[in-house]
Amino acid sequence: MHSVYSRINNLSAFLSTCTMVLLAAIALSSFVFNADPKGDLLIASVKVYPAKSHRYPRKKLEMGFVNFNISADLTPLFNWNTKQLFLYLEADYQNTKGVNNTVVIWDRIVRRKEDAIINVAGRNKYAFKEISSSFKNAPASHYSLKYNLMPHVGVLTYGEAARTVEPVDFSIETKPYEV
Repeated sequence: MHSVYSRINNLSAFLSTCTMVLLAAIALSSFVFNADPKGDLLIASVKVYPAKSHRYPRKKLEMGFVNFNISADLTPLFNWNTKQLFLYLEADYQNTKGVNNTVVIWDRIVRRKEDAIINVAGRNKYAFKEISSSFKNAPASHYSLKYNLMPHVGVLTYGEAARTVEPVDFSIETKPYEV
């Protein structure tokens, strides 16, 4: 009565429907887990040194170097649907022209729950430059430790694990940076 092709088509349609329902249930179950990780962020110093642009050697600009201490327990973010966690340190400041800037100065990818307890004392990983070429007269900056939770199935979740309580001033140095 029914051909082999018809039976294979019905079976594959049933299996793909079951798979989609299972994936939708997994994605919806991620909203049940509400984790609120907490951490501490301490900015030891923010020093700004004069530098030269690689592209325009005569143009003067300033580069910031941020020394920080991060301690955070991000294990509550890990469950059976967590693939990895992208963690980043962000600097929010306003330049002298009144433009708000947000710069990522450090990041890390955490793939296992065992690695989710973060204790880092370090310096910015990426260049911290002001596009208007000077941090002079810029107001103090705020720093925050943020994360992006990437599930196996479902929606990306963003959050904040730590933030500086008070703004941190830029310390302008006159001598060029020495390694």
